[in-house]
Amino acid sequence: MSILSITGLTHVFDSKVLFAEAELKINNGEHAGIVGLNGAGKSTFMNIISSKIMQDEGEVKWLNGIRWGYLDQHANIDRSLTVMQYLETSFQHLFELNARLDALYESMGTIEDMDQLDKLVARSASMQEQLDKSGFYDIESSIKKVANGLGVGNLGYDTSVATLSGGQRAKLMLSKLLLEELDVMLLDEPTNFLDIEHIDWLAKYLTTFKGTFLLISHDVDFLNNTCAMIINIENQTIRRYSGNYTSFMAQYEQNAKQYAEAFDRQQRDIKKMQDYIDRNKARASTAGMANSRKKMLNRIEVMNKPTIAVPASFNFPYTLVASKDMLIVENLTVGYEGKAILPPINIHMGSETKLWIRGTNGLGKSTLIKTLMHQLKKIDGKFQFNISNKINYIEQDLDFRNNNLSPIAFMNECFPKMSLKDIRTELAKVGIKSDLAGKAISNMSGGEQVKVKLCSLMQTPASMLILDEPTNHLDVTAKEALEKALKEYPGAMLLVSHEPTFASAICNDVFDIET
Repeated sequence: MSILSITGLTHVFDSKVLFAEAELKINNGEHAGIVGLNGAGKSTFMNIISSKIMQDEGEVKWLNGIRWGYLDQHANIDRSLTVMQYLETSFQHLFELNARLDALYESMGTIEDMDQLDKLVARSASMQEQLDKSGFYDIESSIKKVANGLGVGNLGYDTSVATLSGGQRAKLMLSKLLLEELDVMLLDEPTNFLDIEHIDWLAKYLTTFKGTFLLISHDVDFLNNTCAMIINIENQTIRRYSGNYTSFMAQYEQNAKQYAEAFDRQQRDIKKMQDYIDRNKARASTAGMANSRKKMLNRIEVMNKPTIAVPASFNFPYTLVASKDMLIVENLTVGYEGKAILPPINIHMGSETKLWIRGTNGLGKSTLIKTLMHQLKKIDGKFQFNISNKINYIEQDLDFRNNNLSPIAFMNECFPKMSLKDIRTELAKVGIKSDLAGKAISNMSGGEQVKVKLCSLMQTPASMLILDEPTNHLDVTAKEALEKALKEYPGAMLLVSHEPTFASAICNDVFDIET
């Protein structure tokens, strides 16, 4: 049974046609991953089916009565609440029912009419039974089971939402969505702010989820572990593939080859017909046949040109530092407002150390990095970079000083001595080409924004790279290109990553963040 039907979907975003007469049906209970190149329209698709934006043409129809929810990492949430209060809003209907029951009990004390009292007693019994069956009296336990599985418990249930980072709020919103026990969950990159153990927990949760989910992810392992169907967005179309991501790739490569061959055949046929028309339309004796061919040509449904992935190429210039000690951390205590969140940290990095900062508690890794970068004050201990060390750093959060700038303007602001030609050349290397380089950064996909950030890192030689979740939002091909560049980089590296396959391929040492 189809719970979501999409017909004739057409949508243009920022002068780019993302969908043209696209079709899709989602059946009850399907677990689907949504894939496609950066900028193909994955998040726009999610925004359309969740009614956050209106499509230009076509119909998006949910089955009546379906309860769905959307994980939007950029949504605003009530910052006046504590973590527990926010999670309790998942059960708002039960709290309201309990409040009505309390009011009913209170009113029963003033009723003298026995018939009316009997009716109120019956109604209260029904309401009480509903609360019992729904697990109302175990809500706190239910909340903590999910929240602890995603690492939210480590934030502190009495902590104000206002004090949380963007990544912490994203985990909080994901917890709330899971607690709502919806028919359909729409998840846009749910693993971006999760650690390895929490990703494993979420994967197990999703595989046993009885409802339907559609999720956007660039994490191949996660897609393979959770999805039995892949939706590929490409060439302004939406296409279903049975099986997990590995199965999809085998089918996709075969289909892509066949499509490219069919496109080339059609283009040859069109050229042949057009040549015939051009040669014969002027002569009276052949004008009729030429006109007939022209009508045939006009009836041909021309295939879209096959999408060619814009290859990203990364290269991080290195400057040599003649020292074995690049970073020494001794009994460093990090946290907020004088409150430590981790035991004292000790790290020693040499000039060729590529250190993977791995963590299981959902806190601490980015805090450590921000402390080392003097964005947060240390609580105790000390750390010392080599005095000659030159550091290039990329933060986890996609934070541009001005999102209305284009990539060209952003690069010009960062490197005013670079010529426009050189800026365009450098952006093209990472896959930001032609018109895209002149568009507002706010209108770019998350993956495209990451590429702009990485491009800025490529302009300055460094003896150390500090990278906080650099693969967030990157599509598979861009991630492979980044992995290749980081393997080739000869200097020291501090890498925070929730992707074991990516990190272990690059790093030669591991530091586990533990509480």
